[in-house]
Amino acid sequence: MSQDAARAVLDPSSLDALGAICDLAPLPALDDLTTPRAREVLAEVEVLVTGWGCPPLDASVLRDAPRLRAVVHTAGSVRGFVTDACWERGIEVSSAAAANALPVAEYTLAMILLTGKRVLERARDYRTTRNRADWLGTPHDVGNYRRTVGILSASLIGRRVVELLRPHDVEVLLHDPYVSDADAAELGVERVELAELFARCDTVSVHTPLLPATRGLVSRTLIDSMPADAVLINTARGAVVDQEALTDAVLAGRIRAVLDVTDPEVLPSEHPLWRCENALITPHLAGSQGNEWRRLADHALAEIARWSSGDGFRHPVRRERLAFLA
Repeated sequence: MSQDAARAVLDPSSLDALGAICDLAPLPALDDLTTPRAREVLAEVEVLVTGWGCPPLDASVLRDAPRLRAVVHTAGSVRGFVTDACWERGIEVSSAAAANALPVAEYTLAMILLTGKRVLERARDYRTTRNRADWLGTPHDVGNYRRTVGILSASLIGRRVVELLRPHDVEVLLHDPYVSDADAAELGVERVELAELFARCDTVSVHTPLLPATRGLVSRTLIDSMPADAVLINTARGAVVDQEALTDAVLAGRIRAVLDVTDPEVLPSEHPLWRCENALITPHLAGSQGNEWRRLADHALAEIARWSSGDGFRHPVRRERLAFLA
């Protein structure tokens, strides 16, 4: 992993805990797998603990790592560095995607509730006027009681958002082509087609991975079908949404948007969404940050302890599932 990722995720106490369950190669972390030191370490390594900035584990790297049997990733997606050579070698892979899903889901829940109550806009108005508005005159479309929330994709994050919404008096709809009506009933949601999700929901939250089939999935037609003043929340990938269509709808005041990701990321400084009061843009902060990095380290420690005891990974990444993963 990169040196920055190593310092962020693996604090001294995590390193001590890691050293208690395995023979830990001396720091610094490897961020280049072609150096003489890297080759020396790889010659002995059985497990690689990886993170953001990990170079590809290609055939040449694996030749230098004849004893490598497992990869434990302290972040989410492994698509950028786990290559076909790893799968062909039979290397086991674990990811902290489930752990990283938790703060994203918490961010999403917060934004669903805040936008339903129009907290950000009302706080801005209050700051400007210094005068509390007539609260008994609040429009009846403000609030979260019986609000209809749509979840796009029953991913790890999407499912966690559904769980977090259960205590709230909202109706939850789900679109995921791989989820049956029975699966949806078990989740406690109503499964609907994509067009219906956008046409019926007061809030739509996007949780689908960016794959060839999902690029531009949230199209102009879908965005234009959303009810007036509906909210689109995107914590997935910016390119899943037609950015131009979304910009047009938000600038026109038809809908509101909460975007933790954009296309491109970062938006150009002159992009109109920066100055639009109907859009809240955050700097890709929904995922693990700050003290939440410790959860990723703890996840890796638990996985290594299970694997080394012969129990296998609790959160394995399967090659056959890669086409559906971020």
